[in-house]
Amino acid sequence: MALTNKKISVVVTCYNEAGNIQAMYDRLTAVLSKVTPYFEIIYTDNASTDNSEEIFRKLAAGDPRVKVIFFSRNFGSSQFGLAAGTREAKGDAVVWIDGDQQDQPELILEFAKKWLDGYQVVYGVRIGRRGGSFMRRLAYKAFYRVFRHMAYVEVPVDAGDFCLIDRKVVDVLNAMPERDRYHRGLRAWAGFRSTGVPYVRDDRFAGESSESWTKNIWWAKKAVFSFSYRPLEWLSYIALFVIGLTFLGVLWQLFAFFVLHATPGGFISIILLVFFLGGIQLFSLAVIGEYVGRIFEEVKQRPLYIIKEFLNEEKKGNGAPKNPHERLSFAQQGEMGSGTVD
Repeated sequence: MALTNKKISVVVTCYNEAGNIQAMYDRLTAVLSKVTPYFEIIYTDNASTDNSEEIFRKLAAGDPRVKVIFFSRNFGSSQFGLAAGTREAKGDAVVWIDGDQQDQPELILEFAKKWLDGYQVVYGVRIGRRGGSFMRRLAYKAFYRVFRHMAYVEVPVDAGDFCLIDRKVVDVLNAMPERDRYHRGLRAWAGFRSTGVPYVRDDRFAGESSESWTKNIWWAKKAVFSFSYRPLEWLSYIALFVIGLTFLGVLWQLFAFFVLHATPGGFISIILLVFFLGGIQLFSLAVIGEYVGRIFEEVKQRPLYIIKEFLNEEKKGNGAPKNPHERLSFAQQGEMGSGTVD
């Protein structure tokens, strides 16, 4: 017997996940049938280069509960897939999950139980990881703790995007106008009654991860500069430190000249000082540039993504498809949206 008759939407973000799509569908339908008879699975495909499209079309043709959003190009981040799927989700609750099967779909049953108990945000807490190097696992652990210390909102430790969120939270997230989206941070910022469900994250079922060390550093920067002012505060501390060193240096030079009667010298000292100050200036520009770059992206007001095709898209009441410019109009009105080229 199902837990509820409420509808649940599952948003699955994919890029080159041909080896995972069918298995993910099988696992999702098995667990969702235990939760509710009313559900939908929304795959978002970030312009995969493998045979994912063929598999998606076969799934969508055989099951109307499967919806597939194809982007017009690779928009670079799974965050846009989450945004697109969440925008189109019709459920009373929405689940976010990656398409690589590292997050276990079977946990959705536990998420749903917590949701029905009154929690509006239920997220998975990664207490361990299977696979990957020791250094990578250590880096993940360190990042979540450093980020929590730096962020101006309380972000759960070891919690990724995998979660279930209530329709109230979904509506809040959909109304947020920002383009540079880090959904687990936005989820924490939105608030609401939240709880975590611990689990051990699996290794990939099939395929290879596109998350290199460089990409992980990019993710860390995205999180920090989206939800922390600490780097800007550090610049002021560094400036005060340099001013203090300069003041001490002046005192030393005066002491050496008037007391020790030593002629101040130091060609090497000048060179080192120039490099030191130059390094601080470059670092300061880099930090400021990160924030300015994000402002630049926001003020352009471009749509988050462009939908090339939407399989099994729900029609409006008169049977006509949605206005192809509707999603773009959300962006023009200051809300999140996408353009379409259907």
